[in-house]
Amino acid sequence: MLRIALPNKGRLAEDSRELFADAGLPIRAAGDRALTAALGDVFEAIFVRAQDIPEFVADGAADAGVTGWDLISESERDLTAIADLEFGRCRLAVAAKEDSGISTLDSIPPGARVATVFPRLTARFFADRGLRVEVVPMSGAAEIAPHLGIADIIVDLVSTGSTLRTNGLREVETVLHSTARLIVATGRMPRDASGRVDERTQSLEELVMALGSVLRARGQRYVMANVPRRKLDDIRRVVPGLNGPTVVDILNGGDHVAVHAVVPATRIYRTIAELKALGAEGILVTRIERLMP
Repeated sequence: MLRIALPNKGRLAEDSRELFADAGLPIRAAGDRALTAALGDVFEAIFVRAQDIPEFVADGAADAGVTGWDLISESERDLTAIADLEFGRCRLAVAAKEDSGISTLDSIPPGARVATVFPRLTARFFADRGLRVEVVPMSGAAEIAPHLGIADIIVDLVSTGSTLRTNGLREVETVLHSTARLIVATGRMPRDASGRVDERTQSLEELVMALGSVLRARGQRYVMANVPRRKLDDIRRVVPGLNGPTVVDILNGGDHVAVHAVVPATRIYRTIAELKALGAEGILVTRIERLMP
């Protein structure tokens, strides 16, 4: 049974549990404080701090793990992201006080002090741009540092930017964009000369496929409608589907046929209106649990 390291708390933990459950791998734990749990019938989950997951995976304590790209990059361990899980979206940004006069990287004075909980990423970012700064590592609440005179600027995670604005800070530059990733130690999913894989690699590839099918289904809807046969050319324009709509004859349907198609959820309102305008009847819209390419 392969071991998957998952965040033990916070939004990453909640989103991870939801995604795995939707993929048919619900977490079955002995209690809320359990350190391990069954992950479906295939894997074992271990719950650790999100920032420790790169170490667990790189050292072989876990076969794979889920954590943010920011934490993976900061760890500087030899890891490979085998899937972008598309949640936990944020960015690591340089920020300064509104009244500091710092609005671009070029306006940061030489030797400026930078407070951050990401010292490696921060040092590498400024070094790559030839900017001399002093990195001030912190364990949290970096946004207070400029107000206390601890640092001139900060490098911190930003989601909506509201926390920065509340604390009188403004973004200067983006260091990196981050989402949750499924990671393995580099080289831990080998193939032989004929392309065959071992059981462990096969299980991980099947996991990626299952999670991907759920992610592809999110934001999509399945539309079914009875439409006049003579309007099929117009219908194909309204509901193109993945590879074109599926058209099925209806028993005793007369001049109507059934059309099935996958449509982006953001277009459902307009799609229904356009179908009705073309004479469609019996329109049905449902959510999709999984979608394989």
